[in-house]
Amino acid sequence: MSSNEIDWKAFLDKVPNEKEWDSFLAKFPVDKTSEEEKARRAELFVAFDPNGNGYLSLAEIDKGCRDVLGLYELFEAKKAIMRAYQASKGVGNKSSPGDTGADYVERNEFRLLLKYLRDYFVLWKMFQKIDTGSDARINMDEFMSAVPQIETAFGIEIAEPEAEFAKIDANSGGQVLFDEFAHWALEKILQGEDRSVV
Repeated sequence: MSSNEIDWKAFLDKVPNEKEWDSFLAKFPVDKTSEEEKARRAELFVAFDPNGNGYLSLAEIDKGCRDVLGLYELFEAKKAIMRAYQASKGVGNKSSPGDTGADYVERNEFRLLLKYLRDYFVLWKMFQKIDTGSDARINMDEFMSAVPQIETAFGIEIAEPEAEFAKIDANSGGQVLFDEFAHWALEKILQGEDRSVV
């Protein structure tokens, strides 16, 4: 593991009552320096890209999570897949203006896609744990109940939970949506991680 890589195993060990994550984390060859992981990524890209055009659509990514990675729980986490897709596509900038590449994940963005699929799925699972009402939103009461767990998992102190909730609730709707939670969480726990392509 490179020095700029998140130790998800250590992070997830702090989250009580979660399944064993080792096999999940092993599915994502995201190390930039490992020749073995680069080779695995190349094989995975070919498997994700059945028509061989060098571009991955959202549908191909969705299907790849299920059929290639064999991660049915990730396949069902559509919000996590969508966030990973949106965050990854167009980052590599190999496409010229007007080229369709900006609407797809290209080969040089695939490592980043895998990182985001992994990251957003872990955050989705945490979001679901906090969302005890199972309505795909976190209200103030749910957030307040989860503050100790969030502090432990993220290694932070939330001195003013109401103010922090308001900060997370970017649209001031009184409920925290997954996108808002993920954005906040990435700022808190993923600072300094290498998000460059290739």
